[in-house]
Amino acid sequence: METAQTLAPYHALLSACPLFSGLGEEALSRALAFFDARKMLFSRGEFLHRAGEPLSCFGLVLEGGVQVASDDLDGNRMIMATVSPGETFGESLCFLGVREAPVYITAEEDSAVLRLSTASLSRAGADPQEAEFTRRFTAMLAARTLQMNSRIQILSKLTLREKLLTFFSDQAKKTGADTFSVPLDRKDMATYLGADRSALSRELSRMKREGLIDYYRNSFRIIR
Repeated sequence: METAQTLAPYHALLSACPLFSGLGEEALSRALAFFDARKMLFSRGEFLHRAGEPLSCFGLVLEGGVQVASDDLDGNRMIMATVSPGETFGESLCFLGVREAPVYITAEEDSAVLRLSTASLSRAGADPQEAEFTRRFTAMLAARTLQMNSRIQILSKLTLREKLLTFFSDQAKKTGADTFSVPLDRKDMATYLGADRSALSRELSRMKREGLIDYYRNSFRIIR
């Protein structure tokens, strides 16, 4: 099990996570014990979880990146989320104890992930610090719900241009800047938006010619 000392190289990253932000070394070590934190390493392309199996833990990406995906009824791949260092994944499915989690999770590159358990949440008693850890987890679930609402807003748009503008606006809001990088190549971006890759490339080119956006590879800028 990890402690504040064993995770010292990641303190800045842990401080940005709602579960651990603002905790001193002793409180951080206790929080890590509460969530049974264990660092795990994965090679690029390796499965962290396969669809149809229970998701026994959720994760916090320390290095690299992972992708959460699912298949629709026709067997088409849908990207649910791309997860970068400092971000978490799988909280809801883990907490609810879904026996056949419908998602598969893979390492997009060589990655280090902090595996975290929700088992202690159901056993938390009157201890004020454990109650605070539970409150933080609940708040994180609420924030995840808001993020899913943003995804629904994107997919509900009728045209590909509207989807792209909503997606880019959401990315700009997250970074606080009109220039940002998207952790998706064109193929994965098309999958995330529910679009054809060729149609996506054509629409991006048109939007660039019309002065709505500028881009180079995975870096984009919204032109106000």
